[in-house]
Amino acid sequence: MPRAAVDDNKRMNLRMRPEQKAMLMRAAALRHTDLTDFVTQSALREAKAVIEAAEHVKLSERDSLLVLDLLENPPAPNAKLRAAIAAMPKQA
Repeated sequence: MPRAAVDDNKRMNLRMRPEQKAMLMRAAALRHTDLTDFVTQSALREAKAVIEAAEHVKLSERDSLLVLDLLENPPAPNAKLRAAIAAMPKQA
């Protein structure tokens, strides 16, 4: 899992071509907002979509049925699983 970037600074600097900045400024004006709010809201919307896509697993119907079958009918424990269980600390 990627590490979360931690930055206590409330500023972020971006480098872009003048025509890119002009386009963003035009779009912000059309939305009746300032450049900071426009860029922040657009970036946050994209960030949420990226995070959601990374955190959700979509299974085909076949795979979904396979998972359900394995949950209902788990395979017998193999030697590695039995060794891992034996190595676990005993609970009081």
